[in-house]
Amino acid sequence: MNNNDKWIRYCDLLFSDDSLGFWLDISRMDVDRKDFDEFRDIYSKAFDSVERLENGSIANLDEGRQVGHYWLRNPKIAPIKEISDSISNEIQDISRFGESVLTGEITNSDGKKYTDVFWIGIGGSGLGPLLIKESFKRESIGLNLHFLDNVDPEGISRKLNSILPNLESTLFVVVSKSGGTPEPLIGMEQAMKFVQDNHQNWSSRAIAITSKGSKLDQLAVNENWLNIFDCPDWVGGRTSITGAVGLLPAVLIGADINKFLDGAAQMDALTRVNDIKNNPAALLSLAWFKSGNGKGLRDMVVLPYRDRLEVFSRYLQQLVMESLGKKLDRDGNQVNQGIAVYGNKGSTDQHAYVQQLRDGVDNFFVNFIEILHDPSDIVEVKNKRPGDYLSGFLQGTRSALTEGARQNLTITFKSFNESSLGALIALFERAVSLYAELINVNAYNQPGVEAGKKAATNIINLQKEIEELLEDGKERTLSQINDALSTDSTESIYLILRKLSENSDHYSMIGNQSNPAKLIIYKN
Repeated sequence: MNNNDKWIRYCDLLFSDDSLGFWLDISRMDVDRKDFDEFRDIYSKAFDSVERLENGSIANLDEGRQVGHYWLRNPKIAPIKEISDSISNEIQDISRFGESVLTGEITNSDGKKYTDVFWIGIGGSGLGPLLIKESFKRESIGLNLHFLDNVDPEGISRKLNSILPNLESTLFVVVSKSGGTPEPLIGMEQAMKFVQDNHQNWSSRAIAITSKGSKLDQLAVNENWLNIFDCPDWVGGRTSITGAVGLLPAVLIGADINKFLDGAAQMDALTRVNDIKNNPAALLSLAWFKSGNGKGLRDMVVLPYRDRLEVFSRYLQQLVMESLGKKLDRDGNQVNQGIAVYGNKGSTDQHAYVQQLRDGVDNFFVNFIEILHDPSDIVEVKNKRPGDYLSGFLQGTRSALTEGARQNLTITFKSFNESSLGALIALFERAVSLYAELINVNAYNQPGVEAGKKAATNIINLQKEIEELLEDGKERTLSQINDALSTDSTESIYLILRKLSENSDHYSMIGNQSNPAKLIIYKN
């Protein structure tokens, strides 16, 4: 295809919207005009399905719940007035609370302003706030955010000790919809002990984001925590960023949550159009589908050309992979669907893998994310403007990939601000919803995640049984322990005891570790 043909194709497939300052170019993907006709019927059904979802249909059949993240940025479309009023009131409450913290109306016990926030949450409850922080935190404005998103003992120790100099002026936020998820629960317990060991009061500075009536909600009420914000049952973690999970960190760093919500709502409106060519989420999902032959045969490489979007690929990993990575379709057929997501920022990190993208295995498509407006305080020096070079690197990489017949698409915004981030998130949320309809999977359950949680719980319970058995101090082999517990988990027993013996002087494993079947185990 010569350059003139490329230009004609570019103009033919380009989507743009002036109100958002937004362009979507899929001309370098495996999409043609004829696809709009061929996919018209299936998209008609997909549009209807997403409309039913927005109207309050049960979307997560496994849990029997609605999926209402679209209501969060436009409460008027919620199916009942009670939900609409609850969302509006929550936004106002978060705004007032954030302003009170920033102005010093809410202070610590010594009457001093809060300076830091220690955020405890996993998955979307950690990735969403991290994306908000990386996108909008400015020096000397708002509070400093620190994140605990894992139960790694070294990580917990390092992160807790890092806030020790400002402990007196640190707020603690615990995010858990159920209040029973092990990771945030363990993180909370460790943080609580750390605060108390350093002679500080926990309740007066603790904030919960959870569902009404959950274990965490009950704890926060009983202990009179500083505040509680709602994480409704109809919002999943990976789509919670336009709720309290994303809005609270935004107000605490001085970002404009109204612009953020408005950008998401504007993109929602654009992606409700029942016409593939004039619906950017439909174009995006169709490009994904055609690229991977409807089976996820190509990975999604995310290359945002701005430092502030460095963690966006991590955010999309959960949104896309947890939503689309399913063993079974809605009819119970084994399909093993999904799209793998990876990436980092351009242009720095493209040096890590563009060589393979250009010349290696052709099993991917690239999402370039481009921001046109450059900050005014970075000026031309020696006839060089950094923004021009950044744009040049993007265009050059895009051209090099196209010359190598490697598929790529480009998402462009005039500027990067709260509105454009909201729009970007909403674009991918809707594209995921539509793509799920194309491949007939439920985007809103997570049986694989639940299976992992169940397996982890079984291991924890097995460890408790092992510890109780070894209390008598008798020497046993792994097989004898397995028989005594009536399990078929000898390998798990070995792995548990290997960890216990490394972290406690009370447990001994005598023998050659290269032949674990003959090890002798006992408790001192």
